Amino acid sequence: MQKVLILFTVSALALTGCQTTANNTQKGAAIGAVAGALLGKATGDNAKSRYVWGAAVGALAGAAIGNYMDQQEQEFRDELAGSGVQVYREGDNLRLQLPGNITFATGSAGISQGFNPVLEDVAKVLNKYPKTTLMVEGHTDDVGSAESNQKLSEARANSVKNFLLGQQVDYRRITTVGLGEYQPLIDNNSDANRQRNRRVELKILPLQG
Repeated sequence: MQKVLILFTVSALALTGCQTTANNTQKGAAIGAVAGALLGKATGDNAKSRYVWGAAVGALAGAAIGNYMDQQEQEFRDELAGSGVQVYREGDNLRLQLPGNITFATGSAGISQGFNPVLEDVAKVLNKYPKTTLMVEGHTDDVGSAESNQKLSEARANSVKNFLLGQQVDYRRITTVGLGEYQPLIDNNSDANRQRNRRVELKILPLQG
């Protein structure tokens, strides 16, 4: 499905290439459509994962949700201080941003050996707070073809998932998606910006009753 969407996007951009006055707008719309479709599919998979896992471990309700995520957030901040991983709170959800330059070798989906202890700390907190599910998102910059970036982003997301599985994080909690170059944090107009856009993000969501 993802490859079909990518090919569709490339075709759409080729067809609109001669319309120079609207090219950037059309390109942005096409890229946004692909990113939305990929993320929409992953979100659907994550909803199924949440349902299955919620039936196994129960769910949170009311003020318990905020308290549970408060405690988990603080433990992530404590465990990951100085690691290069950024921890963000977004309502009742958490987002961990793993910069690509410290997580992977350039162009590789293999996790850098020196980063293993950091992911072990991530897994330790995840296992302590089982009433959550997580979506692992892979992102790249725009260097290279869209198709190769898509494959790399998927491979990196799966590498992180597989490492977490090896740390006894239950597979039913985890969904992965590769978003290639389609959701940059900032414009890919400098080496520094491209480095920021090469990343994996873990979105951690509470099970709500």
